[in-house]
Amino acid sequence: MATGGGSLDRAADVAASAARSPAVILDQLPDGVVVVDVAPPTAAGDATCVRWSNELFASWCGPRKPEGRGFFEALCDPEVIGIDPHPFATAVAGNAVVAATLRTKDNRYLHVLAAPVPGSHSVVAAVRDVTHTILEQQKRAAIHQAGQKLADLSPSELADMTVQERIDLLKSNIIHYSKDLLQFDVVEIRLLDQQTGRLEPLLAEGMQPEAEARILYARPEHNGVTGYVAATGRSYLCADTTKDPRYLEGCKGAKSSLTVPLLLHDHVIGTFNVETPEPGGFTDTDLQFLEIFSRDVAAALNTLELLVAEKASTAAESIEAIHGAVALPVDDILNDAVNVMERYIGHDADVVERLQRILRNARDIKQVIQKVGEKMKPSSAHAQFRQGERRPALSGRRILVVDADDQVRVAAHALLERYGCTVETARDGAEATSMVRAALGREAYDVIISDIRLPDLSGYQLLLKLQEILEHVPLVLMTGFGYDPGHSIVKARQAGIDLVLFKPFRIDQLLDTVERALAAPRVA
Repeated sequence: MATGGGSLDRAADVAASAARSPAVILDQLPDGVVVVDVAPPTAAGDATCVRWSNELFASWCGPRKPEGRGFFEALCDPEVIGIDPHPFATAVAGNAVVAATLRTKDNRYLHVLAAPVPGSHSVVAAVRDVTHTILEQQKRAAIHQAGQKLADLSPSELADMTVQERIDLLKSNIIHYSKDLLQFDVVEIRLLDQQTGRLEPLLAEGMQPEAEARILYARPEHNGVTGYVAATGRSYLCADTTKDPRYLEGCKGAKSSLTVPLLLHDHVIGTFNVETPEPGGFTDTDLQFLEIFSRDVAAALNTLELLVAEKASTAAESIEAIHGAVALPVDDILNDAVNVMERYIGHDADVVERLQRILRNARDIKQVIQKVGEKMKPSSAHAQFRQGERRPALSGRRILVVDADDQVRVAAHALLERYGCTVETARDGAEATSMVRAALGREAYDVIISDIRLPDLSGYQLLLKLQEILEHVPLVLMTGFGYDPGHSIVKARQAGIDLVLFKPFRIDQLLDTVERALAAPRVA
């Protein structure tokens, strides 16, 4: 009881002290408070004098006390943002409360409310630090401005670009602003196929290949956070991926993620996902910024007509779709024919001749489809790249891509054939060696691109097999995130194979690597 009584007594003493000294109360406020004497403004400068201030205001004024100094002088002459450079004089002259915003030399923003003291030439001002709010507003404006620039092209520029070029431009801009403005390094955008409900990847930066290739649907269950967001239209902040059952690993080692819907006229057209290895790496403010940016991304997608409807609207793209559909089946024919032909060598010349005819016809199928597609394209949208985008070193080159992943082989066809390459693929080392052996002579491959982990061989083991067939082996090894359990890359480099392509690869990385392989001295 005595202890309790003593506490009450001390509380009473504090209250009494506060009653005797209002400054004690004012020092507890979250705002700066200052009493300022105001004289009419002169050309000589500051016409104010600080009579009293609380501790918070004094802390903004440096080592010297503000009392006896001009208000603006005490704050190191901040800039007054607005049309009234003398808010205190205006408050006294008009006998009204006046608001102003100041920007200090260290980029702090202060909001001032000045109220005149009746019967005097003084004001009482409340000063609040609004730096965080102002900077957030500026960033919101910058994000929205960046969003407006995503597809900022003139009609003539748009008319001169192919659909794929417009897609690439948008991807590049999204990644640029996501990294430089929003500070997001891992980005994934998927578009919703309204007919199937499937979420098709548009771009992935920093995501694992397995995550990028993952099939997801707009469903609230069993399709990760992305599927949930697409199905519900609600944003989702995952503060701890290790404890969230909805999270499916995207970026290796990610500890938190943020996913928002891409909304166009209140309809979900896709998802925008960012991730970070930091636990609790995203805030509600990050969520707001991403939602702002995603609305502009959705508008840009609509402006550039990147959705499925446009891709099916031109004859040229229909031809590309046909070629994409037959590319792997034709490769299967080539692989099977080569395999059978190897078994019959030395046994039946007629069978071998028939199989060689099958090989020629299968290769002709792809060439015919490409030529028909070129003829059907209007001249203004012809698949000729502007001078800076041409890759003459690739035209007419024969490329063999060896990978068990169908998507990698399809991507190789789509990307390299756009630049005039002839692409054939194999699923494992055995098929690759058979294809290389059958292509000796005029049909020999200029470059062979192989994953380091094939179903039957490592990349280095494939190199040894190819060295038994070829005098020079033009090999490029592919790997995801540098994962190389068999040390194929190290061993291949010791054998003189220096070119490595990291998956998922960008188009420019793929093209540059192939060009370097074509230009490099070939290893015996």
